[in-house]
Amino acid sequence: MDIIEPFRITICGLEELRGHCEVGVSHVLSILDPEWPVPEAFGAFGEHAKLELRFHDVIDEHGGEIIAPQLEHVSELLTFGRHLQTDEHLLVHCHAGVSRSTASMALILAQACPDAAGGAIFEKVLRIRPRAWPNLRIVEFGDSLLGRDGALIAAALDVYSRQLSSRQYVEEEMRGGGRGREVDAAVNRRSN
Repeated sequence: MDIIEPFRITICGLEELRGHCEVGVSHVLSILDPEWPVPEAFGAFGEHAKLELRFHDVIDEHGGEIIAPQLEHVSELLTFGRHLQTDEHLLVHCHAGVSRSTASMALILAQACPDAAGGAIFEKVLRIRPRAWPNLRIVEFGDSLLGRDGALIAAALDVYSRQLSSRQYVEEEMRGGGRGREVDAAVNRRSN
């Protein structure tokens, strides 16, 4: 099993941010909906480097007011995570700490550990966030940028399969939220 420990990591949602003010976070990747205000909790964080990205938690283009993750967003988050050192601590958050943040953390870990298998990377993410359902669009862009030839996408589909097997309500929740493409891909992978 690959050891994935390039630096300290935390994944959380908005409501958990206050609980991480005192843990010595050196870097924050903040992923928010475009219209959402900057969380007040950051006022209590110490000195830290921060990248704020704004897009919705969707996996396909919708047009209009809905902003899907773009290749440029994923490129920015990889650039932000590129030079993290072993003594630093990266916190990645989105609204719930389930989709955009878990996908982003997986990509940053994959970049830091280029020899680690996709499954090992997502296993690390799942140990931190057992409810993870990584945003497939973010993973697809990152897999391409990192030259992983579909390995990260396949590992994300395995995460979906696990979640669908252990939490039956997830399929309805994901389909209802416009994430049926992820569910279908996981089901197709399981049946092949």
